[in-house]
Amino acid sequence: MNPNKRNSILFISLALAVVALFAVNISLGSVSIPLKEVFKSLTGTIASKESWQYIIVNYRLPKAITAVLVGMGLATSGLLMQTLFRNPLAGPYVLGLSSGASLGVAMIILGASFLPASIASFLLSSYGIVLASSLGSFLVLLAVLMVSFRLKDTMAILIVGLMFGSLTSAIVNTLTYFSTAEELQKFTFWSLGSLGNLSWTSILILAIAVLTGLALSLLSIKSLDALLLGENYAKSMGLNYKKSRLIIILATSILAGSITAFAGPIAFIGLAVPHIAKLVFQTSNHTVLFWSTLLFGAIIMLICDSISQVPGHDFNLPINAVTSIFGAPIVIWLLVRKKKMMG
Repeated sequence: MNPNKRNSILFISLALAVVALFAVNISLGSVSIPLKEVFKSLTGTIASKESWQYIIVNYRLPKAITAVLVGMGLATSGLLMQTLFRNPLAGPYVLGLSSGASLGVAMIILGASFLPASIASFLLSSYGIVLASSLGSFLVLLAVLMVSFRLKDTMAILIVGLMFGSLTSAIVNTLTYFSTAEELQKFTFWSLGSLGNLSWTSILILAIAVLTGLALSLLSIKSLDALLLGENYAKSMGLNYKKSRLIIILATSILAGSITAFAGPIAFIGLAVPHIAKLVFQTSNHTVLFWSTLLFGAIIMLICDSISQVPGHDFNLPINAVTSIFGAPIVIWLLVRKKKMMG
């Protein structure tokens, strides 16, 4: 089959899968809602039961939109990092942004007892935690950007990012050592990640941040194709290497930083989805990989969120655990299958 025709069929299939999984995700939960009622609600018609309409609009729909944004953002930032560092194990958090966010949140949650009650109550609210997480990510981003201006070697930036991650993790570990059981529980719940409990205002802010990061990623597609063959080749092609590297780092930081701030650190998606896209589409063309990674990110995040809701039960599994448990075997299977086909 013609590669372009094959890709077109795959893209249409993935887009339809996103729509179908989006509706299924909304229908699942402690209260099961028929798919017909979900489609009625999403197309502007009020659902048959007032309670169903309320659940869809106020709980299920915001959660599903957050899942799509998180999946797209983390998957794309993983693709950017793997190409920039030419390292298949690089992910969206390789620059230490997640550790910076964790430090910001840890300082608020674990240090709240040392602050006046009125200030502590604001900082421990959802907006206070988002603010602390954003600030932590932003400070690490500034540090990484300052280092990137001074260092010519891209691998050195990767090492610096890992060092920032180790440093902030050490401070978090020190804070946890002196914390109470209640504070530790709050911090643990945040670190497990969550797609729920976001207001429409929060989702709007997250959507703007993710779309900004995706726009910067889209502008970097030609640079990413050139970088595949190495830094020297990219420069010989007339690429402004430092500028391109800066835009890629900035795009990743906006995507990973904003998502961590609103949803917590979510594992696996950024690391594994680009590999799934490459294995399915069998190409290194970043125009194809960008759009396929976007769609696969949304699909896998919606599937993981649907599993985490444990249909028919009142409790949710931690999204961070589900993404890793569900995702890791898929990637191992795909890689083994590819090896067999090549062998």
